[in-house]
Amino acid sequence: MILKKDYLRYIFVVPVLICCFFTSCVSTQKSVYFHNISDTVIAPVQGNFEPVIHKNDVLQIIVSSMNPEDAVVFNTPSVASTGAAGGGPQATGYLVSEQGFIEYPVLGQVKAAGLTKEQLTVYLREELNNRKLMRDPVVSVRFLNYRVTVLGEVSRPGVVNINNERMSIMEALGAAGDITINGKKENVLLIREIDGQKVVKRLNLNDNDVLSSPYYYVQSNDVVYVEPTKARVANASGNRQTIAIILSSISLFVIVLDKLILNN
Repeated sequence: MILKKDYLRYIFVVPVLICCFFTSCVSTQKSVYFHNISDTVIAPVQGNFEPVIHKNDVLQIIVSSMNPEDAVVFNTPSVASTGAAGGGPQATGYLVSEQGFIEYPVLGQVKAAGLTKEQLTVYLREELNNRKLMRDPVVSVRFLNYRVTVLGEVSRPGVVNINNERMSIMEALGAAGDITINGKKENVLLIREIDGQKVVKRLNLNDNDVLSSPYYYVQSNDVVYVEPTKARVANASGNRQTIAIILSSISLFVIVLDKLILNN
């Protein structure tokens, strides 16, 4: 016959074992990055990933020459760019209009949208030289509003400002505090605007194939969304209370069963 003290110990052990059972059902493979990768060398991503200028971009354009006085008029940008989160000094630059132009000193309206930085650099340098406005000018173009929005199951969702204009999706997620334990690494959503259309791409960060994907490097104004796991959604919708009720019911059933056995 089962002793009473042993049976009471059994009553408390049962709920614990049930919790462990549900916990053990969670796959760890979906919780790590690149779980199928081994020591290897991955070929560079094919294609040209130099950022393309879009409307509403803010550009910093710096011109220099052997005669600094000639360059003064071309280094007077028209607008202030959006500062990084938390304040700080704001850089100034040229705003690309809805029509895709910037208003540049002396040259007037210059088409910028659709060009890469290198293409715009070459155009400005040739125009300044051909019009004899400057001799052998040196032109530098960079983005002042290069940023990516990271949302969903990350530690610090928000806008990530990119200084070097080349950031991988892993770096963007790292800047947002990494994906939480409740985020789907195998189904990360990336939204990108290409030629006026929204392109949606789902990436599996559990798979090493993402390292050679053309979407591995993020572009300005990309949106990265990390979906929550089913467990996270269930907890948010109140299923946690349901589990608590089930466990309480099981405990109550064991107690009643205990009393029936002891009375017999």
